[in-house]
Amino acid sequence: MDKPECLIDTESGGKLYVKESALQILQKIEQPVVVVAVVGLYRTGKSYLMNRLAGQQTGFALGSTIESKTKGIWMWCVPHPTKAGTTLVLLDTEGLGDVDKGDSKHDSNIFCLAVLLSSTLVYNSRGTIDNRAVEELQYVTELTECIKVKSSNNDADDSGEFVKFFPSFIWAVRDFTLERKIDGNDATEDEYLEFALKLKPGTSKKVMEYNLPRECIQNYFPSRKCFTFPFPTAPENVSHLEKLDSSDISSDFLEVTENFCKYAFEKSEVKKLKDGITVSGRVLGHLAKNYVDTISSGVVPCLENAVIAMAKIENEAAVKDGLEIYQSGMEKLKDTFPLELKDVSSEHQHLSSTATQTFMKRSFRDNDGGYLKTLEVSRNSSHISSFSSFRLMLPHPLCLSFAPPTTVGMGDSHHGCTANKSARWTEEVLEEFLKQKSVDSKAILHADKKLTEKEKKIKGETLKTEGILLEQEIKVKEEKQRQLEEKMEAERKSNEERMRQMKEKMDEEIKLQREEAERAMESKLREQAALLEKGFKEKADRMKEEMEEFKRQNAEAESNRAREFAEMLENSNRRHEESMAVMMQQHREQMEAIQQTNSPIMEMPCVTN
Repeated sequence: MDKPECLIDTESGGKLYVKESALQILQKIEQPVVVVAVVGLYRTGKSYLMNRLAGQQTGFALGSTIESKTKGIWMWCVPHPTKAGTTLVLLDTEGLGDVDKGDSKHDSNIFCLAVLLSSTLVYNSRGTIDNRAVEELQYVTELTECIKVKSSNNDADDSGEFVKFFPSFIWAVRDFTLERKIDGNDATEDEYLEFALKLKPGTSKKVMEYNLPRECIQNYFPSRKCFTFPFPTAPENVSHLEKLDSSDISSDFLEVTENFCKYAFEKSEVKKLKDGITVSGRVLGHLAKNYVDTISSGVVPCLENAVIAMAKIENEAAVKDGLEIYQSGMEKLKDTFPLELKDVSSEHQHLSSTATQTFMKRSFRDNDGGYLKTLEVSRNSSHISSFSSFRLMLPHPLCLSFAPPTTVGMGDSHHGCTANKSARWTEEVLEEFLKQKSVDSKAILHADKKLTEKEKKIKGETLKTEGILLEQEIKVKEEKQRQLEEKMEAERKSNEERMRQMKEKMDEEIKLQREEAERAMESKLREQAALLEKGFKEKADRMKEEMEEFKRQNAEAESNRAREFAEMLENSNRRHEESMAVMMQQHREQMEAIQQTNSPIMEMPCVTN
């Protein structure tokens, strides 16, 4: 994108909606996305930071009056400057606390969406991080009412799991003029932030109100960082900051800005869904639509429901992608007619494996393997359709005794049967031809026994013809048997490859789920250690109990996931065994048919001229 685009706008009635033009942009982004969103009071310079992250001087509107310039949420997608194969999505949000809006719920929704969509959340404020500044971040205390993790716990407080899915937190303090000192000693920016978020001892209502937003920041976000920006330039130049030369901007301000951008580039993670599922631009668009529609309908967004909705969309698309890979490959194969069946089977196996791999790359949480099964059924139907139109090269001896129709298969070629050129036509045409010849021959054999010598001679010739036809019929059946055996072997190899890919996919999903839980546990352990260090033993003990429950739930979730995967593998393997059983039955029936056809030849009397 060469400039920002509005992602989420507001209708005249105040309802949020996602802009279709923005969704179309995100639909084209197949890469993983790092999403950095900025929130904060209006007219605090949020847009400037976003422009710098985009590597541009201008882009997001800065404005030069007391009015809030940004409305809704605007996005800017650019190549990530340090992570190859990744897109950086910048979200500039409408300023909070704009008196013109007169709707605090709207501000809560904007804040909530920034949290849900980002992998790094930048909170932008002015002055200092004092109690007033923390109280202005009231929206963080409302997140328990705005976001649910699990759909089943409708009334339960599941905010203890927020740390699993919430973005990293950066507090950007603009126009900072104080000395960073704590108890007379110089302090780093991060130490300054931790000092500002320090809890007060006690249980009075006033103390609890003071501690609540601080506890929410500490407990919900997996990591915290602070940057203090000095005044960028003389007051009269601030209104057109984006137009200033770097020589007109404070070197200290530029240095902090550079450090801020460097940190955001290096530390901001790829956006992930619940269970560690990586988000692409396409999925981010679906997420934005899902969350906005949910909020606009008056329902609380649920992370679990969002994953289910995304899985349905992506798994259906994954089936389509896999099937297109297979079908296009088989269509190209038709251009190489004529082919031996083993060549068709080999290509079928290769394309099936590629189709499954394509499906696995895009799909997630196909818990019962239903979407993979849909791909297999659709692929097999496509295979049968393609196979029925192939002209397979039949064994040479079959075509020496009689001439086939001049036009066969798709009607694009004429093939005569000569001593040095094999006939090519579909198996169904040949079988019909042999069937008709067999009927004619049997009618002749049942003719009147009182024949003249000349008629007997004709009968002898007829018996010879019948014998040749029976031999040819056997060869056709033997050819079908060979084809079935090749198909069974191809299916066996295809199933082995499919099972390997499924297990690889499942191992990766369980690994991501485990890593997600470990990151959250590390964050909780840091907070517990900080509470103990600052003398909040009761809170630390309570957090220890929460962590034990957290570990138990994670272990249970991982066990359930492993069981789902095991059942999925078992179901897939059972479908394969059922398919193989059908083919084995066909194999037995064809063998019996060959033996029965052999019997008349063995019993046929020798006829002389």
